[in-house]
Amino acid sequence: MPLTRRSTLGLMAGAVLAPSVLRAQSFPTKPITLVVPYPAGGPTDAIARFVAQDLSTSIGQNVVVDNRAGASGAVGTRAVAKADPDGHTIVFGNNQTHGNNMFLLKEPGYDAVKDFAPLAGVGAFEHAFVVRNDLPAKTIKELIALAKADPGKLNYGSTGVGSGSHLAMELFMARTGIKMTHVPFRGAAPLVQEIVGGRIDIANSTLPSVLEQINAGTLRALALASPERNPRAKDIPTLREQGVTDADADSWAAFFAPAAVPAPVLETLSKAILASLAKPAVSEAILKLGFTMRLRDPAAFRPYHQQEITTWENIIKAAGVKPE
Repeated sequence: MPLTRRSTLGLMAGAVLAPSVLRAQSFPTKPITLVVPYPAGGPTDAIARFVAQDLSTSIGQNVVVDNRAGASGAVGTRAVAKADPDGHTIVFGNNQTHGNNMFLLKEPGYDAVKDFAPLAGVGAFEHAFVVRNDLPAKTIKELIALAKADPGKLNYGSTGVGSGSHLAMELFMARTGIKMTHVPFRGAAPLVQEIVGGRIDIANSTLPSVLEQINAGTLRALALASPERNPRAKDIPTLREQGVTDADADSWAAFFAPAAVPAPVLETLSKAILASLAKPAVSEAILKLGFTMRLRDPAAFRPYHQQEITTWENIIKAAGVKPE
């Protein structure tokens, strides 16, 4: 091939590749918006802010947390799915926004898998089985026996139909063959108040939402629905330790970007976020929330994500929860 023709083709190829290559090399060129699809003040928001503060230093641009709550996290998540795919808008999602919403909302406005690229799996808020202090069950086996003796008599609270605490209990009942009556609440605070007051028998709540009451002795913890004990609650045994398998129900969290963001930019973001999460100052602050860190890079997170989606799709269908 003549040299001039090769040169021309090389220039053409360079022109085609130039936009994405240049964007990747210069990224970031402006502040990064980190969308949290929930109100400010909760543990999810807190984790995002810990990471954003560290990233602002390490990545060379301010990382601004933008709380866009609504529709079970779908409002903020949808906004990121439709954002300019240049890497300057990302989202801190979870098993609800990037999992259950696909089956609980008629029109979430995005596809949790096709529209997003994972950047980093962070870990999970573990679910703890907590009961009112005067419930005559000190272990999970005793709880199961109590429930089987009079199906439907025991009630359990959740933070709403289709919430993590609701579906976690549906999973537990499916694995153990018991039946209890569901009482949904609008959030964790009123639910915890009713258990402490003795009007609700049991709940499968995220550990941060009940850890203070567990430590204060105003309610009792029977088990963690997680593979391992939590270092912040070492005395609480897991379901597996008590003979109940395949009922783990961690509420995981992860960072995502729009799927069309160039691969080099995704790699830059992923490495920066994982590096921040690995720093002792950041990880210790997150652990104090009762959150369990299990860092996963994109290659490790994708199969985990798909497995979680399959599990909860089946539980949602079995529970008869209809999309809204």
